[in-house]
Amino acid sequence: MTISRRLRSLCRALLYAALGAGGFPTLAAAADATQPNIVFFLVDDLGRHDLGCYGSTFYETPHLDRLAREGARCTAAYAACPVCSPTRASIMSGQWPQRTGVTDYIGAAAPEKWNRNTKLLPAAYADRLGLDEPTLAKALKAAGYATFFAGKWHLGPEGWWPENQGFDINRGGVTRGAPNAGGKYFSPYGNPRLPDGPPGEHLPDRLARETAKFIEDNRQRPFFAYFALYSVHTPLMARDDLQKKYEAKRRRLGLEPKWGREGERDVRLVQEHAVYAGMVEAMDQAVGKVLDKLDELGLAENTLVIFTSDNGGLSTSEGWPTSNLPLRGGKGWMYEGGVGEPLLVRWPEVVKAGTVVDTPVSSPDFFPTLLEAAGAKPHPGQTLDGQSLMPLFKGGESPERALFWHYPHYGNQGGAPGAAIRRGDWKLIEWLEDGRAELFDLAADPGEQIDLAAEQPERVAKLRAELHDWQREVGAKFPAPNPAYDPAKPSGRAARK
Repeated sequence: MTISRRLRSLCRALLYAALGAGGFPTLAAAADATQPNIVFFLVDDLGRHDLGCYGSTFYETPHLDRLAREGARCTAAYAACPVCSPTRASIMSGQWPQRTGVTDYIGAAAPEKWNRNTKLLPAAYADRLGLDEPTLAKALKAAGYATFFAGKWHLGPEGWWPENQGFDINRGGVTRGAPNAGGKYFSPYGNPRLPDGPPGEHLPDRLARETAKFIEDNRQRPFFAYFALYSVHTPLMARDDLQKKYEAKRRRLGLEPKWGREGERDVRLVQEHAVYAGMVEAMDQAVGKVLDKLDELGLAENTLVIFTSDNGGLSTSEGWPTSNLPLRGGKGWMYEGGVGEPLLVRWPEVVKAGTVVDTPVSSPDFFPTLLEAAGAKPHPGQTLDGQSLMPLFKGGESPERALFWHYPHYGNQGGAPGAAIRRGDWKLIEWLEDGRAELFDLAADPGEQIDLAAEQPERVAKLRAELHDWQREVGAKFPAPNPAYDPAKPSGRAARK
């Protein structure tokens, strides 16, 4: 333990002793002077290959590249769902989305209101994370942490917002899934949990400053800052200076858009979208502002920083802003481009700089990981589907296991209802419209171009049986046949216009 660390531990011990003398014995008993601070960055719609440290040569992300050098970079990290709300519920609950009931993005049409010409009616889903869920914020608050939320929530209506789920402070977390009111990414925001700034103030920077202020205000006690950026979700809007920078870079590099096909959709094959690039860099700058505050206050050494996304990059719809190559597909799809995530972890006291983790991990793992780091306990009787990643971050191994997905819905990006399992290097996708299975060897074929299902029926049967057992265990819901489906009419899953 360094001298600065000892001083911080002593200060915290004195603070908790004072709090106990002042009539707050529960907090004093729960908090531990050696607990790490925790900063969790969750970016919206960021693909695994949208960062320089994951291979992007068009987008510039110097702060996140530094984070990767100083900690661990995970090469097989996954979101629990190819769309946002289920993954967010999974992080908050430590469970597969099917247990929480939040299996589609909140606001998607319910089966009884479905008006698209599809073979199936999507399954029903919960439109909020239950207040009785033992959330990550509640668990850390019980362990003595100050808790803070900034950015996108999208886990229920008012009354189910961050302040109702264990967060002491909420800056910007409301019902909506995108900054689509007021000036959108620029003030005025029209957000009931984020007072407007000066006209033209940029949302990522504002949320970063709010997070930095919380850290400074709570530097003498353990804190949990959950910064869930609205970036880089649509609407596609960048600062003028950054848009012009990437327009010039695109011209200098001679980049032109190229297109492939994924089902009935066009899919972008080149990262060259100047507006999106500007949004990525602004996101990186916001993360950098928070990391700089940790450095300024001398807190970086004992702060666990986690950076990840909620689903894959948007490549087949809504502006087609990015390419996920070499991964297939994107947001809304069961392919790797839809569920593959960046995951960076830094904790200098524990994680060796430059660590690369190749073991597959998923969203439910964050809850037990952070509980172990904080020395906190789950709620009695709580079901946790994830496993702690601390052994991996310390350079060790974790038990071999399968990862699962179940998305019984039609997203907005062209994908159809499906389920999937990854065990080892093998991934099986089962499409719910017709029961068709696809099998991929991700070690040899990370782009999922070679379907081996016909060649390996025994492996297909084994993985399918394991997937079905898991679906029964978690109470997965399934879509039903659509009585109004007309195969002669368009499906509504059209190509780029």
